[in-house]
Amino acid sequence: MTTYIIRRLLLMIPTFIGITALVFTILQMVPGGPFEQELLRFKMAAMASSEGGAGGGGSGSEMIEIPEEALKKLKEYYGLDKPAHMRYLIWLKKIVQLDLGKSYKYSEPVWDLIKERVHISAYFGIISFLLSYLICIPLGIFKAIKHGSKFDKVSSAIVFVGYSIPGFIFGAVLLVYFGGGSFWDVFPLGEFRSEDYEYFTFWGKVQDQLHHTVLPVMAYMVGAFASTTVLMKNSLLENLSQDYVRTAFAKGLSEKRVIFFHAVRNSLIPLATGIGGLLGIWLAGSYLIERVFNIDGIGMLSFNSISSRDYPVTLGFLVVATIIRLLGNLLSDICYAAVDPRIRFK
Repeated sequence: MTTYIIRRLLLMIPTFIGITALVFTILQMVPGGPFEQELLRFKMAAMASSEGGAGGGGSGSEMIEIPEEALKKLKEYYGLDKPAHMRYLIWLKKIVQLDLGKSYKYSEPVWDLIKERVHISAYFGIISFLLSYLICIPLGIFKAIKHGSKFDKVSSAIVFVGYSIPGFIFGAVLLVYFGGGSFWDVFPLGEFRSEDYEYFTFWGKVQDQLHHTVLPVMAYMVGAFASTTVLMKNSLLENLSQDYVRTAFAKGLSEKRVIFFHAVRNSLIPLATGIGGLLGIWLAGSYLIERVFNIDGIGMLSFNSISSRDYPVTLGFLVVATIIRLLGNLLSDICYAAVDPRIRFK
């Protein structure tokens, strides 16, 4: 296992380089970047100045020429004075040194911007992940045992309705009904914490944090809750029909022992293989849910950086999300081996 993990960690290096190189190249080719926007602002300012001095009759921003010295400094600032492959290598070297660059929009180090927000997305992601598995696995087992019963049919209807509702839509509905709209004022409208959180007592802080957690976590969980429950149920039903289960019953083992010590463990394999990917998605944040609940997480930061063409932040988010996803895939393999003793990585 140790050798396998080391080999996988080493294989992450070319994978990481390939992903970042592809996105870096695409960003260089997209028109309307920060450099072009800065040029346009310069031309518009120069045109407004010339029109003010001449009393109108400007010839258009495209006719205004930027001084060579100003253009050279502007290219140096955005790193465009070097070939694309050199810019990527310089950026990659800085990444190794844990330097993600400086944001064009916020004028702050990218690492500081991500560090201020990643724990917020991780908080909601980890809680949603744990609650989903802690609730969905027992629920899926019980549905499989009670397959065809009234409980199974009613819960299946509720689960499929939940699966069909996008998380951000469900979040908006929760805010309407429970966030002080026309119905019940039970939970706050959003944000990670209250503005006066720092002045609360310890238990006041705990209560306030939980108060702000309930609705976003429910919105995060709604889709994964349904899929995980159904996956667990179907996997267990398939294993209960296998020959090894019938053999266990023929040997005189109790139903409880056969189900929980034999069938359930094999039924966890499909869930184990998806742990890393699901955890990676949640840790990277969900822009739409963060937008609905006005949570300043990494999802909001990444969207704002993409919309404003803040490339250092965009690439910084890509670095974090790629590393989380690659480590998540490794975690899935480890969980797979832990659940299925037949798997041995060499």
